[in-house]
Amino acid sequence: MPLSPEARAVEAVLIVAVEPVPAGLLAELLELPVELIDPICDELAESCRSEGRGFEVVRIAGGLRIQTHPDMAPYVERFANVGVSSRLSAAALETLAIVAYKQPVSRAQIAALRGVNVDGVVRLLEHRGYIAAAGRAPGPGQAVLYATTDAFLERLGLDRIDQLPPVEDLLPGPEALAEIEEQMRPVGDG
Repeated sequence: MPLSPEARAVEAVLIVAVEPVPAGLLAELLELPVELIDPICDELAESCRSEGRGFEVVRIAGGLRIQTHPDMAPYVERFANVGVSSRLSAAALETLAIVAYKQPVSRAQIAALRGVNVDGVVRLLEHRGYIAAAGRAPGPGQAVLYATTDAFLERLGLDRIDQLPPVEDLLPGPEALAEIEEQMRPVGDG
């Protein structure tokens, strides 16, 4: 079944969009009420699914975009990553996790949690667009406070920050902690 003219228009916009497009902007471009945008996008998404396309329409980072279907990722990764390494170090991932779960947070707060200087890592994460200044702390010095960006949400495939798993789910359980404690106990203590 052919797409409606409105769904074709949304498809055309999403194909050329670099970032997710908010429903409000799509409504403005199509000169339609915003409440009609979701059904149009659902039509487009269903068309992609039913035709087995290599891409899908997803809601991400507060907007909509067309992205590679997950089962096509290996081919796209090979194409996009020829000779390119963009992996984050363990230190960068730790810092990013702190910002994601504690935001807004200052460099000093991040450093206190990590126990090391984080200036270089914070600069790297800012440069990559995963974190950005989100304000200033009240009080002396008015430290810059950092928060994650829409690029961070996009990279993780999330629409909102509250979709991150609860931090408790990422920590080892009491049994694992007891085992680690036992392994770390000096020989002869007992």
